[in-house]
Amino acid sequence: MIELPEDDDDLLAECDVTTFRAGGPGGQHQNTTDSAVRLHHRPSGIVVVCRNERSQYRNKAICLARLRDKVARANADDARPARRARRVTRVERERRLADKAHRARRKQERAAPPADDA
Repeated sequence: MIELPEDDDDLLAECDVTTFRAGGPGGQHQNTTDSAVRLHHRPSGIVVVCRNERSQYRNKAICLARLRDKVARANADDARPARRARRVTRVERERRLADKAHRARRKQERAAPPADDA
């Protein structure tokens, strides 16, 4: 279970923040400013990237929201019980083999008949 602080500033203190130039549409402004943001949350190892906006501040806010969402999904996956492996029943195994034999017969019937050498 990953715990996150409520305050964005405290959450940013737990993250490595990297800014870089974002490619794609945006023209000269994106080519000259480091507006894209990458957050690496050190305690959990989760990485999020945002390069949608022209503003580094807005990209950072979007990254924080994405990080909170990813952590919430990771915590939800932890709460789900692990799947218990089950044996395949005899009836199911027989049904699978019967289906397999049926498919094999159908494919065999599609084959061209042997050529007569007479």
